[in-house]
Amino acid sequence: MAYDKFTKLTSSAVPLPIENVDTDQIIPARFLKATERKGFGDNLFRDWRYNQDNTPKEDFVLNNETYKGKILVGGKNFGSGSSREHAAWAIYDYGFRCVISSFFADIFKNNCLNIGYYLYRYLKLFWQRFSKQLKQTQRFRLLLTLRIKLFL
Repeated sequence: MAYDKFTKLTSSAVPLPIENVDTDQIIPARFLKATERKGFGDNLFRDWRYNQDNTPKEDFVLNNETYKGKILVGGKNFGSGSSREHAAWAIYDYGFRCVISSFFADIFKNNCLNIGYYLYRYLKLFWQRFSKQLKQTQRFRLLLTLRIKLFL
């Protein structure tokens, strides 16, 4: 799988205001049989997105046409739990190129950076503004610029 490289990303943000999202919620263990990095996006947040009869849950954000974008904004503590690489693969395969949260588990963070998407940690003020904007318009557009510093 070829990964996108970018220094700027402008996209609508997809809100997932759930705290303590672990890797089993991101991609349930029953979908880990594949060894290639393809097809995992179909099962991203599977148990939250679909009913047991495989019909979409109407109230889940990824099933709402209003929220489409390449930036996922999660609640506090994203990517905790087991060290499965598949969680990072699922997020990327779905189409997200950046995840924003207040905290990322170390192994999850490294898995994400290894496959080429970016993680940003937000401060409380960002979350307050983001939440207020979502309540008013249900949309939030972000421009992210990567700044890379080299230390010699």
